[in-house]
Amino acid sequence: MSHSLTPRDKGNLPALNAAPLVRLDAYVAEDGSTVVNGHLLEMGGMRQPNEAILDAVAMFARTLGAPVAATVIDRTAQQVARLRVHPDGSSRTIADEDDLPPGRERTAAEEAAFPPLARVERIIQHAQREELHAAFVLASALREHLTLRRGAEDELSLEARAIEAYLAYLRGDHMLSTVLALTVARIRCRTDLDRAAPDVARATAAWQRLWDEGQVATRGQELLHMWERLSAAGLLHEPSHHAMAEAVRSRLAQGGRSLPPQSPPAAAAAALTAGPGQAPAPVAPEDKPLKPARRGLRRFTRRAGRSPGASS
Repeated sequence: MSHSLTPRDKGNLPALNAAPLVRLDAYVAEDGSTVVNGHLLEMGGMRQPNEAILDAVAMFARTLGAPVAATVIDRTAQQVARLRVHPDGSSRTIADEDDLPPGRERTAAEEAAFPPLARVERIIQHAQREELHAAFVLASALREHLTLRRGAEDELSLEARAIEAYLAYLRGDHMLSTVLALTVARIRCRTDLDRAAPDVARATAAWQRLWDEGQVATRGQELLHMWERLSAAGLLHEPSHHAMAEAVRSRLAQGGRSLPPQSPPAAAAAALTAGPGQAPAPVAPEDKPLKPARRGLRRFTRRAGRSPGASS
């Protein structure tokens, strides 16, 4: 079930003590699904994502009685757009250098206003109701914005990527799940090898569901290298990790034959379902790069007095 965004829902408004002009955030997935501040919007009919975003942000501006800043990650256009939206409904796009100053204080203020953990709870609620598409889109939006603010290797960014990888697995997109989970392992192996084994196990669990022989071989070689590195460092303490490392080695030796479609082994299932705090994950090199923000994006520019849902 999607959530309509309304200014009277206190859960959607900035905290009273939030810093002025805290950025809102919006996200447009490649299929057009649209998220504002962690809420999936009801699009209805032929409504365009840019119109829905401008309407939602303008509602905040009217409620607060002041201009509102917003950062929009638009995967349909592969761009980041930065906006100013006024209470009269008018809006303009701005360049990176005109945006609110970055830094830890600004990031902390934004996340105090719209806590990431509250968004995670909403994602979990969707997943528990088996609304996997909604849960996955919200997880992608959270991960993209946390990464933009904090960087790919930040703990919160890693947690969001781990959730995204697991939801991709639940949706049956094992290739995407493998890509996401492998990135977790890749970054952990580079930055904190002592904590990497569970992440390599999660990546292995997703990889075991792959059918494409080329991907099995390519991804499997990387996994095998990770397992061998962990073994050489004396960091394989769990019997299940030894078993998974041997499973990778054996499958590659057999030519990467696909496994039959069945439930994952117990070790793989345990690896994938480990809770938050145990399954961090970052941004994959395979992610398509976003173009830098620029002025004058017409789809996010609106004149004063335009009715809701109409953009210039």
